[in-house]
Amino acid sequence: MPLFNRSKKRGDSSDNGQDQDGGRKKEKGSWRKPANTAFKQQRLKAWQPILTPKTVLPTLFIIGIIFAPIGGLLVWGSSLVSEMTFDYTTCWNQSVSTSLTNLTFTSMPYTYNLRSSDSGKTITPPTFAYYYNDLAPEDQKHSCYIDFTVVSDLAAPVFQYYKLTNFYQNNRRYVQSLDTSQLQGSYVSPSTLSSSNCNPLSTNADGKAIYPCGLIANSVFNDTFSGFTSSDNPNYDFSQSGIAWPGEAKKYSATSGYTNNLDEVVPPPNWVLRYPSYSNASSIPNLQEDEHFQNWMRTAGLPTFTKLYGRNDTATLPAGQYQVLVYMNYPVQGYKGTKSLVISTVSWIGGKNPFLGWAYVAASCVFVFLALAGTIRHLLKPRRLGDMTLLSWNR
Repeated sequence: MPLFNRSKKRGDSSDNGQDQDGGRKKEKGSWRKPANTAFKQQRLKAWQPILTPKTVLPTLFIIGIIFAPIGGLLVWGSSLVSEMTFDYTTCWNQSVSTSLTNLTFTSMPYTYNLRSSDSGKTITPPTFAYYYNDLAPEDQKHSCYIDFTVVSDLAAPVFQYYKLTNFYQNNRRYVQSLDTSQLQGSYVSPSTLSSSNCNPLSTNADGKAIYPCGLIANSVFNDTFSGFTSSDNPNYDFSQSGIAWPGEAKKYSATSGYTNNLDEVVPPPNWVLRYPSYSNASSIPNLQEDEHFQNWMRTAGLPTFTKLYGRNDTATLPAGQYQVLVYMNYPVQGYKGTKSLVISTVSWIGGKNPFLGWAYVAASCVFVFLALAGTIRHLLKPRRLGDMTLLSWNR
């Protein structure tokens, strides 16, 4: 019967090791075996060092000896930098001064990290005063005047930064909240933006496109700092150009793709102080020249960060008493953050950052300690290389 007379399937073999076609039967799994070559069978020549005390201990000593001067050099380079930080977060909360000629100054949080040659000099604590001018433009109504002291001459270049804390620019949705085509000058329709990464700041309630769209652009830092004024020294001004990386301008277009469609575009909600509306083509910002915007769009990796606001590459900042005017528009107390003005110089190592140097010094100490401990252990209780009696199953 057909039920009990089934033919053998292709691949079934007889007991003589041959298949139905008479060929040699392949062993199970043999088709997965790599070719018998030195590379595929891992028989290439390789350096397999044997770690013995005679090789490990000198290596630890050498690394420790090399790291120590490198760390000392980095610490010395950082000690050449002077950095002054003035936290004006609570300037909003001070009593309003009656007039510009009768400012009410109070103490403020600050930090002076001076170069080593100025470490012994006396520092006059800085102060700040709050003034509200109802007749000024909207973005200049709230003023904070900061009085501070420069204890010694600071050679150019001198940099002006703003510092924010507890601001997480590295949030995943925040980092992705932009439209590169729009920033590069292309016209992106409101319907297309509605389904882009810019949500929820892609279009307004009327269905008009926001330019530039997204959370990053909408939250751009909009406090402004003046140059330094002094009764003893000439005014010290900072340039707003050359503060962004050279390649940043290539990411943006000088003209917007909405120049001929002004009825379809509006500024971001938080830009209302600077750009109430885009009434004509000239009122749309030139993002290729706005280096403050470019610095902000380059998101920071940590919640505490500084971004360059201005620089002076030519003039020395003389020692003396100075005053700087800050127009306050950027709220930070709502998310328990702080904002500060930072004045800094640089050295061949860059800004003030002694951590890297001390990290090298600490690593050097660890390597030398391990080398000394290993040497003492080897001298007191040496172990013969390849002693099979020390194996656990031979004890």
